[in-house]
Amino acid sequence: QVQLVESGGGLVQAGGSLRLSCAVSVRTFSNYAMGWFRQAPGKEREFAAGISWSGASTYYADSVKGRFTISRDNAKSTVYLQMTSLKPEDTAVYYCAARKYYSGSFYSALPMDDWGKGTLVTVSS
Repeated sequence: QVQLVESGGGLVQAGGSLRLSCAVSVRTFSNYAMGWFRQAPGKEREFAAGISWSGASTYYADSVKGRFTISRDNAKSTVYLQMTSLKPEDTAVYYCAARKYYSGSFYSALPMDDWGKGTLVTVSS
């Protein structure tokens, strides 16, 4: 069983920064590509950022490119999302997700094996 627990969400003013963490309980974390997805109120869930099992490859949605950075620490079984220059339109529930033995790119409809319960990020104007 894979368990994912997000943390780090909260309320921040536009232009501010937040760092999300996702702790993953699994035997071999390095077997998993990891992604951050988000769902804004009244909208469908969308891809935000993804990272390969090794951390060598990262992927970003155009809407967050240059502002968000995904990283992982395989020794700690944790993936991070550093968010800077936040905008009100970044307000959403952010979900961490895992896909085993995956080496491709990321997109919104990519099937993921396991999901966290999400953490709310609210950006005020």
